[in-house]
Amino acid sequence: MTAHPFISTPPVTAQARDYCPFMPVFGVPQVMFVRGEGTQLWDVNGKRYLDFLSGISVTSLGHSHPEIADAIAEQAHTLLHVSNFFTNPVATRAAVLVDELLGGGGQVFFCNSGAEANEAGIKLARKFGGRGRYKVVSMLGSFHGRTLAALAATGQPAKHEPFQPMPEGFIHVPFGDIGALDAAVDGTVAGVLVECVQGEGGVIPATNEWLAQVRALCTERGALMMVDEVQTGFARTGDWFAFQHADVQPDVVMLAKAMGNGMPIGALWARRDVAQVFVPGDHGSTYSGTAIATAAVCAVIDIMRSIDAPRLAREKGELITSHLHKLPAVKAVRGRGLLLGVELGAGVDAKAKQVALLERGLVTNAVTGTALRLAPPITVTHDEITEAMGLIAEVLA
Repeated sequence: MTAHPFISTPPVTAQARDYCPFMPVFGVPQVMFVRGEGTQLWDVNGKRYLDFLSGISVTSLGHSHPEIADAIAEQAHTLLHVSNFFTNPVATRAAVLVDELLGGGGQVFFCNSGAEANEAGIKLARKFGGRGRYKVVSMLGSFHGRTLAALAATGQPAKHEPFQPMPEGFIHVPFGDIGALDAAVDGTVAGVLVECVQGEGGVIPATNEWLAQVRALCTERGALMMVDEVQTGFARTGDWFAFQHADVQPDVVMLAKAMGNGMPIGALWARRDVAQVFVPGDHGSTYSGTAIATAAVCAVIDIMRSIDAPRLAREKGELITSHLHKLPAVKAVRGRGLLLGVELGAGVDAKAKQVALLERGLVTNAVTGTALRLAPPITVTHDEITEAMGLIAEVLA
């Protein structure tokens, strides 16, 4: 059989573009990867890359981690899926582990992605608020997903335009502005949805003081404090969850990405009295708590605990930041742990720098017009950091 042109040809060619089988929601793929190990990736032509994006904060324990692969394989040979009329031991253990990491006293709903976790959280807030108290306040610059309600919560109006009219009940205020938030949270607001670090907004961290003020305001007004930890959760920022840096306790938390290290899974956590407003039929998902995905969750948490992943993220984030600060072309480095935004300044085309880095074998992301996002695996080695920093220095010079 003749190989399909898209598979046999590097995806950047015109021939591959003509034969691409995917809808164009991600643009033309730049590279076709075939194998990964730790921080390393190899493309269809055998070229090696260092992955300093981790599938956008997903493969936080590296590609093809042997213990996670073994857990998935063993579960695939044991039990993949049963309906939600039943449960299984691995889903139960995964829920207990997630609840423990979040401080305990809550309940978990498993889904398939971060957008679904946010959708579920928005529904939970509306049910908790009751009739007449249905609005959700989120921040300008935020990103919560591309399903309709999650998109409506996203504070980037340009992303709304092609899909107007958007669902109603969403208010956006400036990120970090407690006065604007105070004015917005009235008796019609059921919840306040925040990211502790705005990843897609440019890797912009909230201050601990502001997060504490959000917590106090939500408590005072009876609104739920809802934290989107989809990109920041599971040790990425140097603590298990980014809200823990501010020593606050949310009412609702949305999770995904690193929780499965590449296995598609998301979760909604809520304190038990909030979760109890859901009754059978209020929400669901065919693959909620499926055994194969939650086996990955259990393995991820066990491994992260064994290596003290939050400490590693802090230490390696500090090492990368120290390297970057030595580069004259770097105007600022922002973020937490191993979620970093490298600001290159006005007049610099970050996308062009990303492409140049990719050509040299380093995977990054132009998160804004002038900033690169770095989010390597927590397991990245010091030698790999040195190699990556050398490539960045070369491109920026």
